[in-house]
Amino acid sequence: MSETSRNDDFAQVEDLFSDSELMESSDESGSQEPGFFADEVAAAEQTGADEPSLADTEPRWYCAHTYSGYENKVKTNIEKMIANRHLEDQILEVRVPLQEVRELKNGVFHQVQKKIFPGYVLVHMILNDDTWRIVRNTRGVTGFVGPDSKAVPLTEEELMPLTGGKEEIELDFEVGDLVVVICDPWKNEEGVVTRIDMEKEVVELTMEMFQSGPSEVEVGFTDIRKKM
Repeated sequence: MSETSRNDDFAQVEDLFSDSELMESSDESGSQEPGFFADEVAAAEQTGADEPSLADTEPRWYCAHTYSGYENKVKTNIEKMIANRHLEDQILEVRVPLQEVRELKNGVFHQVQKKIFPGYVLVHMILNDDTWRIVRNTRGVTGFVGPDSKAVPLTEEELMPLTGGKEEIELDFEVGDLVVVICDPWKNEEGVVTRIDMEKEVVELTMEMFQSGPSEVEVGFTDIRKKM
């Protein structure tokens, strides 16, 4: 499958999900659960709808699309099925792709983990009728990423951004924002953010603190707070 068609498939899945107006509550919300209920599972097994007619002998990574906010529940449920049916040699790993992120809020950095690709779960498995059916019929799963929900293994290029990478930084200000300096030598002075250097973790501010007119100063990310 070409890279263009694979990208189109991801886009189509996202479009379908966006149009469905499904709930987007978190795992801990305890709100309404999505439905691929027991009777629907039984019906699918009886009809054999959308089941694969092939088997693979090598474990590969596949991407299952889930209801937003149910990624961790899906992971847990698949792992329970693996244990109950002793399929550890066929479904090797279930992963919710996460990214280490440093969030800056009010001049203080916080280390957090965020989902790289919300609404998706990665499954490392040997594809056959049983493993396909277990994943596909797990509550919260809406299908595999692939044509007509046929499971297509991810390429190395597709897998790389989903397995984590360089730590990201999220700021609570952007270019054009009015901020207050909280450290000497310009403590309590106000300025407008004109440039952000992510590598050096500094910002350039335009400040009106001198009689000669606007001046440009450079301060660190943690030396300013966004003026509310």
